[in-house]
Amino acid sequence: MMIKLCGIRRPEDILYCNEFRPDCIGFVLAESKRRVTPEEVLRLKEPLHKEIKTVGVFVNEEFPTLVKIVEQTGLDILQLHGDESADYVTVLAEVFPEKQIWKAVRVTDEQSLLAAARLPVSCVLGDAFTQTAYGGTGHKANWDIIQRVRDSLGKPLILAGGLNAETILPAIRATSPFGVDISSGIETDGVKDRKKIKTIMTLLRSEQSE
Repeated sequence: MMIKLCGIRRPEDILYCNEFRPDCIGFVLAESKRRVTPEEVLRLKEPLHKEIKTVGVFVNEEFPTLVKIVEQTGLDILQLHGDESADYVTVLAEVFPEKQIWKAVRVTDEQSLLAAARLPVSCVLGDAFTQTAYGGTGHKANWDIIQRVRDSLGKPLILAGGLNAETILPAIRATSPFGVDISSGIETDGVKDRKKIKTIMTLLRSEQSE
């Protein structure tokens, strides 16, 4: 299972990631309490283990700005977590054919996921729907909808939304995702917590080995 830890923003967070080796880490380059600048991404990437891929999380970013940030930072994967149009995604895939693009959906119904899967993206990410934020809220996604539609997507599904040490195993058993994306569930008081990262990584690795 692919494991992504999102909202990385401190040198300490990089140390934790190097220790526990998720497959990917996410840098939030959008309005958020976890936001980082392109310059911070470059600094944080420098000591990162070479096998850990970097994901840039964007929300309705102006297209030229996004292109500039990607070229500046060398991100491996581009995660679109807003209301980006089909044209936006299509042109982005043409500009960066060598990069994976993930489209996040705040799940409200089956059609929202199916529409995202029709885009030229590598993965669809199912997140919780809230009126107040695009992600990282700690709210649980609708597992029932995700489970019903997963096999019809034709694309790998990444599960996000309210994943923590208590919910992670029931979540993956209910939805059988390709991967998981965890942010608030590995934090204490808004800061990445080594103990919580260790716990959730141990749970996931144990589940994979069974």
